[in-house]
Amino acid sequence: MAPPANRRSGYSRRAQYTTFFGYIAGVLGALVGALLLVISIINPSAFAGLRGLAADAAEPAGEATASTRNVTRSVLATIAGYFTTGSQNARLRRELQEAKIRLIEAEAISAENRRLKALLGLASEDQKPVAYAKLTYSSASSTRRFATLGAGADAGVAEGMPVRSVKGLIGRVLETGHSTARILLITDTDSIVPVRRSTDDVAALAQGRGDGALQLRLINLGINPIKPGDVFVTSGSGGLYRPGTPVAVVSKLTSDGAIARVLSDPVATDYVAVETVWTPKPEGAGREGTGQEEIVAR
Repeated sequence: MAPPANRRSGYSRRAQYTTFFGYIAGVLGALVGALLLVISIINPSAFAGLRGLAADAAEPAGEATASTRNVTRSVLATIAGYFTTGSQNARLRRELQEAKIRLIEAEAISAENRRLKALLGLASEDQKPVAYAKLTYSSASSTRRFATLGAGADAGVAEGMPVRSVKGLIGRVLETGHSTARILLITDTDSIVPVRRSTDDVAALAQGRGDGALQLRLINLGINPIKPGDVFVTSGSGGLYRPGTPVAVVSKLTSDGAIARVLSDPVATDYVAVETVWTPKPEGAGREGTGQEEIVAR
């Protein structure tokens, strides 16, 4: 007579041991997972070293993925440009003429600034970046916004250093490995950047919304002076970010500020620069020696 199809594991001692050890492994796995979750909540930086090692190990794959993404984007842009070249030609010519005029105006303003700085005895504070590197990964679909940089402690990168591209601010270094670094993007909900309107001193705080945009909250409440299209730059308040770095452009107004679109999208950014942490000088520090010059002039 054939054995029943629903024969229980109790008829086989090997099957009993397999089921027993399976239960034990499941319980131990759940306990270990719960322990790691509690540790990550209490001390988020406890696994920074392990994350750095994992990022270093995944760096070659990330660079290959970034190169593939760049090639794909270039091919798609070439195909799209083939169909839109005719309509864009006249617009580009007009924008080129306007850009030449703005360039002349900018050169005149720069010359005037140099003359005023010479009169006031102020020195230029331009500093070279610590390192140039490629963004090998950036989270575009998660509520948390991080990126991986292809340079770490071996290139002089340290925690807290601002990261920017040609278009504007990207974020700041959160953790460093030997050859990689983890960047907290300005679009993350834990990122707050002091900013001001580029045309005047309207100050605000730019906080990430987790969806790729920024929430601008005015420091001085009252009548909202912000308008769509306004460009905001870093104010330098509190240090860390050098003043004048482009951040975002306003797209929608709110009751206490506005919603802005970042100027430098990490997904479309290849190479970035890591800058030193900026520390504001005490008021009047840049005017040392001017008293002696006044005496000599007299």
